[in-house]
Amino acid sequence: MTAANPPALTLVLGDEELLSARAIAAAVQAARAVDPGADVREYEGGALVPGEVAEMLSPSLFGGRRVLVLRSGQDARKDMITTLLAYAKDPDPEVNLIVGHLGGAKGKALADGLKSAGATVVAVPKMKGTRERIAFVREEIRRLGGSCNEEAATVLLDAVGSDLRELAAACSQLMADTDGRITASTVARYYKGRAEVSGFTVADAAIVGDVPGALEALRWALHVGVDPVPIADALADGVRTVARVAGAGRGSAYQLASSLGMPPWKIERAQKQSRGWSPEGLVDAMHAAADCNAAVKGGAEDRGYALERAVVAVATARRGGGR
Repeated sequence: MTAANPPALTLVLGDEELLSARAIAAAVQAARAVDPGADVREYEGGALVPGEVAEMLSPSLFGGRRVLVLRSGQDARKDMITTLLAYAKDPDPEVNLIVGHLGGAKGKALADGLKSAGATVVAVPKMKGTRERIAFVREEIRRLGGSCNEEAATVLLDAVGSDLRELAAACSQLMADTDGRITASTVARYYKGRAEVSGFTVADAAIVGDVPGALEALRWALHVGVDPVPIADALADGVRTVARVAGAGRGSAYQLASSLGMPPWKIERAQKQSRGWSPEGLVDAMHAAADCNAAVKGGAEDRGYALERAVVAVATARRGGGR
């Protein structure tokens, strides 16, 4: 779309909430760039009634551009969809209709009909997996005028979590507090506490057989109020990663990155951590991590003790595998 001629029909299609909200906001902004005094109205698909549809699409008595945002279009009733698609065949050039739709089977007729009517489609599908979120972080930093390598983006993801809104907020904060050149050490400096919350410090120590270091990190995390669930998840993820990398055989991290779906630096780290492990030791460690997850997420009476047992079991399995 361009500021000079925003499309009469825009379909924001997909279920990634942050990206959908941004796409709708961008479409509204484009219309306002043409007419700063545009009348912007928002509706929920499931709440619309026939009278409102007629009113929202009828010519304005006072003239001027109107921007009509229909969120959750998949929830619109059949009669609403019929009315909207009839309008879409001959839209008012002074109206910008922006429809958000999750993209599933529900209300599919509306999405398909708008596409057929020539609507501009902005795809915002749910991000799947770590690699897409790493790409999101790097692009977010770039959009804000900075730079961020893959390792830094991965460390931020480990520290903050996978929610896009939290990642976007973290990127914005990093850009506000730094010169814009975001590295892994930058992220560690600003999000050290959050990274510890994710449990990776505990997991890394256990996986290399450092029982005192792992227990110290674990006890400190629990002391400051860290929830046991992300620690258990990190331990399980760490063991699985080492097992996958060890099972992939020899090869450079860059050669294995595509087949394993991991960034090269993470593979290199796992390759180093896998030294001293035997296949039997890894099986024991995976059992210990699985038991820990079940206990922590199943409401064990003492979740801290369950984590301590798992940390010792994983570290012992590694050291036993090296004999």
